[in-house]
Amino acid sequence: MKTCKDIKLILLDCDGVLSDGKIIYNNQRVESKQFSAKDGLGIKLAQTAGIEVAIITGRSSEILQQRCDDLGITHLYQNIKNKVKQAQMLLDQLHLDWHQVAYMGDDWNDIPVMRKVAWAAVPSNVFPRIQEEADFIATRRGGDGAVRELIEFILQEQGRFSEVIDAFLARLATR
Repeated sequence: MKTCKDIKLILLDCDGVLSDGKIIYNNQRVESKQFSAKDGLGIKLAQTAGIEVAIITGRSSEILQQRCDDLGITHLYQNIKNKVKQAQMLLDQLHLDWHQVAYMGDDWNDIPVMRKVAWAAVPSNVFPRIQEEADFIATRRGGDGAVRELIEFILQEQGRFSEVIDAFLARLATR
């Protein structure tokens, strides 16, 4: 039986997971994306719990680099065609195994990683065939709190949610 009790690393795709999946260009060919502050706080909760967060995406975006800088995400891999290979290199670096990894993706290019990890998740607005591959289907859409929902679920399953919230709030009080 699959479980998320041993998760020490959460891998995320970007477009369709951290963002709503829309890629917007203006007339100057400048790209924009929207990210959810809810997801950002969820990532901070994971970090408070000592869970690493990494992003592996097939595209490249300066905007995503800025978001990772803002959130303190140091493991960002952009323009990656083979996500399983990149994830394995990260696992080797962190001395982790696949049974310690959760992944949230939203499309066919995410399926190979989803099939390897202990806990595969998708936002609510993915196509039905992609949902069939998931252990967890968020009630929220990509770019609108789906990542936060996954993180809170993992912390609750690990029996650590209240302790992490207390530690997070205590850290806020000392600022």
